[in-house]
Amino acid sequence: MLSVYVPSALLAFSEGLLLPTLPLFALQFDVSYSMAALVVAASGLGTMFADVPAGMVLGRFGLKRTMLVGTAIIAISLFLLGYSSFLPLLIVYRLADGVGRSMWALSRVSYIAEAIEPAERGRAISIFGGLNRIGAFAGPVTGGVVADLFGLRSAFMLAGALAVAALVVSLIFVDSTEVNVESSHRTRWSMVWELLRVNWRDLSAASVAQLAGQMIRAGRQAIIPFYAEAVLGLSATQIGTIQSASSLVDMSLFFPAGYIMDRFGRKFTSVPSFAVMSIGLALIPFAGGYFSLLAVSLVIGLGNGLGSGAMMTLGTDLAPRGAVGEFMGLWRFVGDAGRAGGPLAVGSLADSTGFAATAYILAGIGLASSATLLFLVRETRVASVVSHSAPDPGG
Repeated sequence: MLSVYVPSALLAFSEGLLLPTLPLFALQFDVSYSMAALVVAASGLGTMFADVPAGMVLGRFGLKRTMLVGTAIIAISLFLLGYSSFLPLLIVYRLADGVGRSMWALSRVSYIAEAIEPAERGRAISIFGGLNRIGAFAGPVTGGVVADLFGLRSAFMLAGALAVAALVVSLIFVDSTEVNVESSHRTRWSMVWELLRVNWRDLSAASVAQLAGQMIRAGRQAIIPFYAEAVLGLSATQIGTIQSASSLVDMSLFFPAGYIMDRFGRKFTSVPSFAVMSIGLALIPFAGGYFSLLAVSLVIGLGNGLGSGAMMTLGTDLAPRGAVGEFMGLWRFVGDAGRAGGPLAVGSLADSTGFAATAYILAGIGLASSATLLFLVRETRVASVVSHSAPDPGG
């Protein structure tokens, strides 16, 4: 609890503070939606580019040092963000934030992959994701209120303080644990490449689903505040309340989602998750005020909650034992490409086609992810229960 889950909740809270405030802060620089979306997406870009190197660092330097360095980078970048008055620097600080979050997230997920039995992995990772969601629930409404009372920059300072608190907790309670790896760096990567060679069809389909799924998850965090501010004229507090209410529904489902994954299979949560999110996204253009947008956001939160931890559980099922860090770096790279691409797509489409078309395109991407998981990705639950060796997705 103290070594993994509490720091995760604190960092999720810090990130949640930025959900309503960062898009509005970027728009204050009098830029297009595309440029504002680039600021929002820059953290995902930093995470994407750092994922594979972070996996290598994890295997070489161990969990604790990777966690601490990553958390420190997050804290520093958040404080610098609060002092920034130059748009390119905003992007640089957000890129750094993404690098730190890659190191932090990969170290914690790798620990769970090593320490938890495969038969219980869905619940463990869904709890991990659920606690992140609890932190994210309090973040948006708090960020909106703080921004309206003290200015947008104050939300970034509070986020930095929470990251420092997470750093202190990790420093005290995280053991100096090494990830279970093969001694040779070349051997670890050969295990990963062999897995890719043997199971390339299943892994390709899973990667497409991961990319599309993370794209709509991140895209919703951009389109809701942009739509609320530009079309409905809502305040930061109102936008934060909407996002927090969505997170409340989202976080209430993390335990049922984990149970269903372990009991019935990974696809029993991931397929309906992206389908329901797509329905919610398609309803955004019909929202004509605060309460209707709130209702739409609740539908989207329901969908996201159904898939709590699903894609990361799928990745840990596929990862070869002894090279978890390297494989999960690649898996997160695919997901973070979607995480970065979602806001960028929202900004570009909003400038060129308007918010209605943007919402419908995001919904279509979500349905594509759901269909890919349903028809092209084989269930991994049975294989993960039977063996600790490199799993065969065909199981």
